[in-house]
Amino acid sequence: MSKTATIQTRIDPVVKKNAQKILNKLNITMSEAISMYLSQITLQRGIPFELKIPNALTEKTLEDSEKGKNLHSVDSLDQLFEELER
Repeated sequence: MSKTATIQTRIDPVVKKNAQKILNKLNITMSEAISMYLSQITLQRGIPFELKIPNALTEKTLEDSEKGKNLHSVDSLDQLFEELER
């Protein structure tokens, strides 16, 4: 199949940079990744992952975390695992 169609889009530069780092590790170009995504949309007849609107609690938690509010921190990985086991 010849590849002659062009897609042009605007992306947050940080999102693009972070995605590019991962794709580089996978030895996949951005164009190949986008092509794979579009192929999956066709095969799945929809978005190839679940899309959900967060409930009120999740939405508030996300907003708070973006503002740096109500965050919990630990001093070490060991402390994190100890707290998670409680």
